[in-house]
Amino acid sequence: MSAAASAPGKTVSRAARSVVPRGLLGRSILIILAPILVLQVVALLLFYGGHLDVISRRLAGGVAGDVAMVAELLRREPPENRGWIFREASWRLDLNLAFEEGARIQGGPRPASLPLLPLEEDLDRALAERVRAPFDTDWQTDPRSVIVRVQLPDGVLHVEAPRKRLFTATLYLFVIWLVGSALLLSAVAVLFMKNQVRAVRRLADAAEAFGLGRDIGAIKPEGATEARQAAAAFNLMRERIRRFVSQRTDMLAGISHDLRTPLTRMRLGLDMLPRHPDTEEDVAALVQDVEEMERMVAAYLAFARGEGTEQARPADLVELVQDAAANARRAGAVVEVRAPDGPLVMPLRPDAVRRCLGNLLDNARRHARLITVAVDAVPRAAMAGGPGGNGEGAYWAQVTVDDDGPGIPAAEREDAFRPFQSGAPGGTGLGLAIARDIVRAHGGDIMLEQSPLGGLRARLRLPV
Repeated sequence: MSAAASAPGKTVSRAARSVVPRGLLGRSILIILAPILVLQVVALLLFYGGHLDVISRRLAGGVAGDVAMVAELLRREPPENRGWIFREASWRLDLNLAFEEGARIQGGPRPASLPLLPLEEDLDRALAERVRAPFDTDWQTDPRSVIVRVQLPDGVLHVEAPRKRLFTATLYLFVIWLVGSALLLSAVAVLFMKNQVRAVRRLADAAEAFGLGRDIGAIKPEGATEARQAAAAFNLMRERIRRFVSQRTDMLAGISHDLRTPLTRMRLGLDMLPRHPDTEEDVAALVQDVEEMERMVAAYLAFARGEGTEQARPADLVELVQDAAANARRAGAVVEVRAPDGPLVMPLRPDAVRRCLGNLLDNARRHARLITVAVDAVPRAAMAGGPGGNGEGAYWAQVTVDDDGPGIPAAEREDAFRPFQSGAPGGTGLGLAIARDIVRAHGGDIMLEQSPLGGLRARLRLPV
């Protein structure tokens, strides 16, 4: 019973959500204007159904009373007084009169295809109550007057009554006031809410750009008090994050310098040791350990620093992929590249992206003999279910790196992105961690999948 009762409610809720605007501006304007419009519609209906109906009946009754008075005078007064009656009616009642002796009103009832309007109904009803003689009305002949013909014993009385006596301008003024005030209030509400929503939209754009690593500077607090507080909080948060990253980078640079100094002394000491056949192998092992420590220190510094202070700028992703592939070939890898003929220009940190692509190709080179790299643009809808990426563009820029190596089991692929998880000889375990850190700083992500070549596929995507 409850499930059956809730089904119509869910249908109504879905229909309401499909009609209600999704944006803050649209919803705010709807919240402001909906009560105003409802109030004005109710006021118009009450005015039209009550006040206007009363006024219309009174005006029609006034015209019908004048016509009935003239008809009654013509019945009672002798024919020689008709001229005086006509003059008095024209001057005092604003009615143009004519009398057609011996005539009879022709025609039957109004055809069903020509229904009476409310005003015509009111006039006919009032004439029937007051004149008490056969009559008909003509609303078509003269656009400025209504012609009433009344059957008298010796002829037909023609009365031309100005239409302005039957209409009231109050309705038009009231409607103009309603529509004008609604339009004015709507314009004021739209302008006011646009200014308020613009502050929220600027804050959202600044947060999105900062999340993608595009530092556009502090935003100006504007709008309502809450929006200004949010903007001030964002500026403070941005400054704290920048200060934290800068302090961390400077600290790690100092640590790297401090570590490299004793390592350099150790290498110098090893080089100055006397060479003996018995100690040659031990010295070579120590030199290899020092080199390994230097490589690890440099890799850790690169991981902790991320992209450093490099700012995003328009760059060609296809060209960066071609350069990374050329470097991998010089290192002895067999790399095939499939890319569009034209450039794929987008906001990037070129040096960081080169480091990311170099790490991916270097990892593939260590474990495989053949590497294929593909670059293409994929619609956002085709990858809507994947993680990461908050860009507002219609496409993702996608780079896939496939190899024919042993690959990584599905259960261990996420762990491969953790620092120092690699067990490859000569590696530090930071390549994939650095690559993902760079890509996520651009608003994208990296996923590891099974490659069609039998090895591992690294799928990199960036918002265009």
